[in-house]
Amino acid sequence: MRAFYERAQIIHIDGMPLVYWGRVLGYPLRRDQRVTYVDWVHPLMAAAAAGGWRVFYLGGKPGIAARAAERLRQHYPALQIATRDGYFQPADNTAVLTEIANFQPHVLMVGMGMPRQEHWILENLEHLTANAILTAGACFDYVAGAIPTPPRWMGRTGLEWLYRLYSEPRRLARRYLLEPWALVPLMVRDLWQMAQRGRGAGK
Repeated sequence: MRAFYERAQIIHIDGMPLVYWGRVLGYPLRRDQRVTYVDWVHPLMAAAAAGGWRVFYLGGKPGIAARAAERLRQHYPALQIATRDGYFQPADNTAVLTEIANFQPHVLMVGMGMPRQEHWILENLEHLTANAILTAGACFDYVAGAIPTPPRWMGRTGLEWLYRLYSEPRRLARRYLLEPWALVPLMVRDLWQMAQRGRGAGK
C-alpha cells in the first residue's frame, strides 16, 4: 500500500474521521474536503458524457456493474461506458487487461475493495494506458442499488460507517469494529510528535 500511494498523483480524503483527526493534529481541514464517490460519481459521468471520455469500470459482483452502467446511460445517453466484474482468477488477468486495452478508456475505475484494487493497479500499471485510474471501492454497487446509499448527512457528520455496518454487518464488521484498533499506536505516535513540536516551539 505504501508503494501504491507513492505512485499516486492525487490522494483524497474519503472519510470524515480523517478530517477530524487532521484537525486534532492542526491541519486546516474542512468538511467539504472529504470526497466520496457517492457524491461525485454523477458529476464525473456527466463530464465524461459531455467530453466524450470513455469510462471502463472493473469490479463488483457479476451483473452489478452492468446494471449500474445501464442506469448511468439513462441519465447520460452520450456516456461511453464498459464494465467487467471483479470476480476473475489470476489466470484470466491477461484477458481482462486485453478487454480494457481494446476499449481504450480515458477513465479506468477499479472497484474491487481495499486493498485488492490497489494491489491490482500497482501490479498491472505498466499495462494500463488510461488517462486517469481511480480506486472506486463499492461505487457502482451504490449506483446499481445493490447497496443502499447512506443519507448524505451521515457522510457529512462522520456516521456513514455506522449506516454501512448496519446494511452489511457480515462483510463490514471486521473492517469497522476490529481493524481500526491497529491505528491506535499510530495515533499515539502522532500525538507524541505533535507534543514534541509544541515543546520545541515553546523554547
